[in-house]
Amino acid sequence: MERIKPRTLSGFMELLPARQTQFERMLETLRTTYALYGFTPLDTPVIESAEILLAKGGGETEKQIYRFTKGDSDLALRFDLTVPLAKYVALHYGDLAFPFRRYQIGKVYRGERAQRGRFREFYQCDIDVIGDGKLDVSNEAEIPAIIYQAFTSLGLERFKIRVNNRKILTGFYEMQGLSAQSGEIMRTVDKLDKIGPEKVQALLVEQGISQAAAQEILRFIAITGSNAQVLAALEAYRGRNQVFDQGLEELGLVVKYLASFGVPEDHFAVDLTIARGLDYYTGTVYETVMLDHPEIGSICSGGRYDNLAEYYTDKKLPGVGISIGLTRLFYVLGEQGYLNDGLVTSPADVLVLPMTEDLTAAISFATQLRQGGVRAQVYGEQKKFKGKMSYADKLGIPYVAFLGEDEIAQGVVKIKDMATGEQHTLSPAQAVDTVAAALAQRAQGKPIREKD
Repeated sequence: MERIKPRTLSGFMELLPARQTQFERMLETLRTTYALYGFTPLDTPVIESAEILLAKGGGETEKQIYRFTKGDSDLALRFDLTVPLAKYVALHYGDLAFPFRRYQIGKVYRGERAQRGRFREFYQCDIDVIGDGKLDVSNEAEIPAIIYQAFTSLGLERFKIRVNNRKILTGFYEMQGLSAQSGEIMRTVDKLDKIGPEKVQALLVEQGISQAAAQEILRFIAITGSNAQVLAALEAYRGRNQVFDQGLEELGLVVKYLASFGVPEDHFAVDLTIARGLDYYTGTVYETVMLDHPEIGSICSGGRYDNLAEYYTDKKLPGVGISIGLTRLFYVLGEQGYLNDGLVTSPADVLVLPMTEDLTAAISFATQLRQGGVRAQVYGEQKKFKGKMSYADKLGIPYVAFLGEDEIAQGVVKIKDMATGEQHTLSPAQAVDTVAAALAQRAQGKPIREKD
């Protein structure tokens, strides 16, 4: 029989056990954070009818989607979590309480060209608040608080949440007589960090915008300073456009509420260059960047939109949401050395090594450990002592427990700390308490450890 060479498809991430444990810990941290703010978990099918996923149709989405037929069914893999959410809310509208606050963490699929740190299968970690007809702006102010809580809980400290309001930009372009081109202008301005102001200005001129107007656009988005200073500078434009004024009011409220939501000002900045490329967004927009690695781009983005499910229902369902592309973030953090390898990543906390043929005592002690909240594995394989210890070492198991005839006769257990090499002979109850206390101390670390 000819052997098939095992391989993983390009653009798909497959982790070894220790790294997978680190990834799972990050997932759990995000679930806990999202739940802390009153979001309910949601799961939707990975496969949907292509008609559902491609309701909007066109553009890059249709090119990148994984689409196939099964019998007479035209099917596709979900390419994000927002479209399935729209279908879900439209389908279950009568059963949901609004505002509907959900989080969803799951894999999505895009058939784009695989690159370093870019994947075809990846986890998105989304939250959205959906209103029925209306949605208060306070929800837009809460989103940065959740971003801040999520990343600090993961262990990141040096990041900044950049916020703007699309109404401010829309109103400004109306003032300049550029309403018809505003969408294209915002997509161009969104490239500022990547290509710089000179190239942005050149692109704007190529799009038929006068040199003077292009310069005025760049002057406007270059307004910087503290949040209070930026808002004060924007006040100079008040009264000239209704949409602009509404956006300024909303942005002012978002900034006002942030301190109460617990977001320090040094982690939040009003940034007029943030537009988010999609016309989908209509109000507050967010991008989050790592200060030490701006080249990575946004690690969390999103914003306010007017009508989530317009392709599935005539009900107006405004919302606000964000998404963290966790697979890419995890890859980048690992590459940059940010993952905390000091946390326990082994599948067990204690490896119980029976030194007798009868495994009864070893099994009983493992059961006692588990009842005390300590993960335990009994090693029953008939291998030499060195092989058993090598197994514990390779898995990174913190403690090994020895139970020989002498220990069983005396009603004790010998515990070895694999990190220090220290051994202690304790009663089973003492051993459980000692190991549990030590593990609790080690578990206080976070998944990400920022470098000095």
